[in-house]
Amino acid sequence: MGRRRTALIATLAAIVPLVLGACGSSGSGSGESGSSGDGDQQVTISYWQYTYATKVTEIKKLIKEFEAKNPNIKVQAEDYPHDQFQNKVFAAQKAGTGPDIVNIYNGWVAQFVKQKAIQPIPSDFMSTKDIKDYYVSTVQPQSGDGKFYSLPIAVRSLALFYNKDLFKAAGLDPNKPPQTWDELVADAKKMTVMTDDGRYKQEGFGWNVSGQGYHTFEEVLLRQYGVTPFSDDGRTVQWDSKPGGFDAYQFWMNMTMKDKIGTPDFNTDYSTAFLAGKAGMIIDGSFRLGDMKDAKFDWGVTELPVREAGGMKSNYASYWTNAIATGVSGAKLKAAEKFLKFLISEDVQKDWLKNIGEIPAGKSLSNDKDILDNAQYAPFAKALSYAHTTFFVNEDASRNAFIDATNESLLNNVPLADSWKKLVASQQKVRDDFFGK
Repeated sequence: MGRRRTALIATLAAIVPLVLGACGSSGSGSGESGSSGDGDQQVTISYWQYTYATKVTEIKKLIKEFEAKNPNIKVQAEDYPHDQFQNKVFAAQKAGTGPDIVNIYNGWVAQFVKQKAIQPIPSDFMSTKDIKDYYVSTVQPQSGDGKFYSLPIAVRSLALFYNKDLFKAAGLDPNKPPQTWDELVADAKKMTVMTDDGRYKQEGFGWNVSGQGYHTFEEVLLRQYGVTPFSDDGRTVQWDSKPGGFDAYQFWMNMTMKDKIGTPDFNTDYSTAFLAGKAGMIIDGSFRLGDMKDAKFDWGVTELPVREAGGMKSNYASYWTNAIATGVSGAKLKAAEKFLKFLISEDVQKDWLKNIGEIPAGKSLSNDKDILDNAQYAPFAKALSYAHTTFFVNEDASRNAFIDATNESLLNNVPLADSWKKLVASQQKVRDDFFGK
């Protein structure tokens, strides 16, 4: 993770033959019609994902394309609310009614493996070497055993979205977004508007801990303050291994407690506030580009700030990824493999970028000139060369622990030094619980 693109990118000509050769046992390619790999038998497979409007629409369109080319395979798509999704999958599997292919967040993979809900990617379909050769380096095993259990279409990094209209109204240059964190705070103060009774009418920065703020602190600020968040084996939380850890925490928390440039509950949440034109800046993932098509204001996007001009860049990479459920075998397995092969194809990755805004996960497209020359895509694509993919053992538990600890200071006026100790301890407990310490 975090290596320069020049060290990462292999040419398409060298990669694709390896991948297609490894995938050969699943039958004909995504561009071919024919059987599922088991004669002329009609096979139906189910695909589950969480409810996100643009992705639901995109998957339905892709399924129609796939079924037209593979008439013997029927794909039934279902979607469920994000906060219910994991439990819904686990409960359905116990009842024998679960999906054949499930789309999950990379931070959930370890839990799905622990629950024995998904199976490793079959080696005769795509080996570990083939997967590493095909994907950018931010696509990593997330299982703890070094095996790949899923294949993504796209990857996501973070960037700074900014409202050019609010910049102008505050007397700021709309073509010069902040490059450092101090500049971000200064610009945000100029765009923050309070009511007479001290409530936010407009926030300069969509500060939060439950959304991308959590990842920004963990993989961006901590690293820029000289801290490697976790040990190489993922077992040890190292946030307090250097004084810079607490310094980063204090800076982050002071954005809302002292500088008062934003608050978590303003206008529902940070992204809603920005889309409504009520926040000057937010940090969000490339998937937000799909929502910005309907924005009623002039906006821009740029790479995340650094501590000082020319300083260390860091970013957080994540992805939603497709796994085959445990127990899927025979004709269904071959059909599932063929559908996965279609989903990770270059054509689908390009279509996904256009309609969803997430960056292609394949190495062959990661330095695509059309992407790097695009003002909206470029900040996210460039960030992949220095982004880090967190190895989560339980992303939900880690996030909730982060929220609970920070709320000690935000809501209960607990000194930052004390909430910091609780935060580090709670993050360590999540990992101890997973590894059985």
